[in-house]
Amino acid sequence: GFKLESSISVWSDSWIAISMEVKVLYFARSREIAGKAQEVVVIPEGSSTTVLLDELLEKYPGLRDLIKFAALAVNMDYVSESVLLKNGDEVAIIPPISGG
Repeated sequence: GFKLESSISVWSDSWIAISMEVKVLYFARSREIAGKAQEVVVIPEGSSTTVLLDELLEKYPGLRDLIKFAALAVNMDYVSESVLLKNGDEVAIIPPISGG
């Protein structure tokens, strides 16, 4: 048993070192599509908001049209282009308010 536990621990440590967790907050229509208000998404360390959005579109194809018009906020600051994310960052997806 001890060797197995040891190798699992080493694997976990190296896996954590090359990935990071980002909290995604869903608002309005994006919340309906995702079926949840928030979740933690694991992405490669040093990823940008573009990588995160690609990951979310894989999981929730219904977000595709909405994402084009949605505002993004990283740690409560609106961003207008792709920005690098850090472990523990919070990304909010805020769709346009009007129903159109």
